[in-house]
Amino acid sequence: MVVHSAAERVLAGLDPEQRAAVTAPAGPVCILAGAGTGKTRAVTSRIAHRALTGDISARHVLAVTFTARAAAEMRARLTALGVAGVQARTFHAAALRQVRYFAPRLLEGRAMPELLDSKVRVVTLAAAKVGLRTDRAAARDLAGEIEWAKSSLVEPGEYVVAAAKALRDTPHEPAKVAEVFAAYEKLKRGNGVIDFEDMLRAAVWGIEEHPDVAEQVRGQYRHFVVDEYQDVNPLQQRLLDAWLGGRDDLTVVGDASQTIYSFTGATSSYLVDFPRRHRNATVVRLVRDYRSTPQVVGLANAVISQARGAEARLRLELHGQRPAGPEPELRIFTDEPAEANAVAARCRTLIDGGTPAREIAVLFRINAQSEAYEKALTEAQVPYVVQGAERFFERPEVRQAMVALRAATRSIPGETPLPAAVTEALSAVGWAPDAAPAGGAARERWEALAALVQLAEEYASTPEVLPIGEAAAVERPVTLSDFNDELARRAAQQHVPTVDGVTLASLHSAKGLEWDAVFLVGLAEGTLPTMYAKTPEQVEEERRLLYVGITRAREWLWLSYAAARSPGGRARRPSRFLPQLDRSGGGTERAGAGAAKRVERRRNQIVSCRICGATLLGGADRKLGRCPTCPSDLDEELYERLRDWRQRVAGAQKVPAYVVFTDATLTALAERKPGRTEELIAIAGIGPRKLGLYGETVLALVGGASVDDVCPEKTFEIES
Repeated sequence: MVVHSAAERVLAGLDPEQRAAVTAPAGPVCILAGAGTGKTRAVTSRIAHRALTGDISARHVLAVTFTARAAAEMRARLTALGVAGVQARTFHAAALRQVRYFAPRLLEGRAMPELLDSKVRVVTLAAAKVGLRTDRAAARDLAGEIEWAKSSLVEPGEYVVAAAKALRDTPHEPAKVAEVFAAYEKLKRGNGVIDFEDMLRAAVWGIEEHPDVAEQVRGQYRHFVVDEYQDVNPLQQRLLDAWLGGRDDLTVVGDASQTIYSFTGATSSYLVDFPRRHRNATVVRLVRDYRSTPQVVGLANAVISQARGAEARLRLELHGQRPAGPEPELRIFTDEPAEANAVAARCRTLIDGGTPAREIAVLFRINAQSEAYEKALTEAQVPYVVQGAERFFERPEVRQAMVALRAATRSIPGETPLPAAVTEALSAVGWAPDAAPAGGAARERWEALAALVQLAEEYASTPEVLPIGEAAAVERPVTLSDFNDELARRAAQQHVPTVDGVTLASLHSAKGLEWDAVFLVGLAEGTLPTMYAKTPEQVEEERRLLYVGITRAREWLWLSYAAARSPGGRARRPSRFLPQLDRSGGGTERAGAGAAKRVERRRNQIVSCRICGATLLGGADRKLGRCPTCPSDLDEELYERLRDWRQRVAGAQKVPAYVVFTDATLTALAERKPGRTEELIAIAGIGPRKLGLYGETVLALVGGASVDDVCPEKTFEIES
């Protein structure tokens, strides 16, 4: 009776979907849990309910997740529910525990190899062995590529083909990476060390190749739970399959719309295919969002509703459960410094109004963006902390660059324009403009140094004014020495220790966290999505990054971008993911009436891809009604008839063919195949005049008429 009442208490307060997840029968269960829907509560309640009703024994449960923090939270919740003995660990911690336990048996008395805490040192030696000199950033990128390969069950000899198939943006020529990979494996064996992937493989090998080990492991662990299942990689799935041994008492929890780590080897395919792999699976969808206001939830739904690809099959439409809050704000600024200063000012206002600084976050796509916000927050006297990365001026490449800039004052002529002087000085540390390397760490390093050049351009635009006597003044161009002093001042200001402050974080490092107020900044094309997202799959992952950022906010959400990177710089376009926002009225940072009108015109001319929903910015793309990377559904026979017709009309009118319709317009007609006047005029490039001249004929051609049918002996005259 006591057990029964304890189990009933576990169910108390659960919503219907959570209760369905908790009480689902033994066997394969897939919980699709949207952001803020209480997935941890659901999964721990499921374990507790099964244990308290006698369905399972807690000591036979293995719950795995991806962070030690998440595992600790699981254990704490289970203890609070009155259930002890469940093993809640990360994949690596669980594998390490098993490998250490079975090492005497598997290694026949030999000592267990030492576990590398980082691949970088050995990778650096391996690169040197094959004649490749690397700095720390390049070595980190090579280490990341080796980690991807091993997590994807790819051997050195298979790397070149696998990398090509996966469209990897490799840090070096693939064959050279394969050489480094092979040398790395050889060095590890020679030194008697293993890495984390080796440890997972050892756990798999111990179970798959040793029946006695398999029997003992499977006897201990009979019920499995996997959190964040969309982030599992092939090696982790192989280990999970080894643990299961053909059994199916498995509960997985995940959200395909939060798949943002595919570059590491993580894949949502196991989550997407779970019902197919487990034909008798119970699938439960958690869609009640208890974290965010309905306004934030609505925006998140609008952004992810345009998603395409495999993950989109499992997208969830969330339903906000909190009271209504403020509408998300979209703000447009003239340049990035103006954007950063406005964010800092609003942070100051929020803090003065009672919002704790620790409940505010500024989220961006790349770590190099943090410098502008570090500076702006410092000048606004707003404390901050940097999540998952070093402060800008503490980064090794920035410190190295500052040394090079100080040394350059002795070799670069004083009359050299500041941006050119900084660019020349940074060449000493291997930086060159317009040469961003492949690979995450090397690219981050390049972008951090590019940020210094941008600072130099901004600083050079404000020459120093020196007083001359009492009635006159003279402007003096800023020098490299002046710039070094400015950098030293900024570094000193931003090294002030902070404990409780506004969080600065990349979107990737913000995963799993939440704040009362969130600023999503830099939402411009080339930044989000990054210019390096070239395939439809990569673009969709960028969309999911924005979705993750939006769902971090509980109450207050700000989204912004700068029309130019620096004052007077080249104009940029808003992120293609932004059309889903409410852009009607307000929220525009005024930069003069003319600028505001231009912004308003851009707002009213949004054209979205009919296939993926992205904003179409190029004229040809807008005519086609789709992105150049989205699949074409061109009716080639219709296109040829349209070309034949255009040629006859142009000949009769004695004008070039493009005067009638451009190739892009013909392609749009052959793809979209309008059947009514309204559909015809919706195609960019077909206005009222051309509709009057050619509309009836074009609709006839689309309807199947031949060119001879519509113009056997006809001539066309243009109205004067």
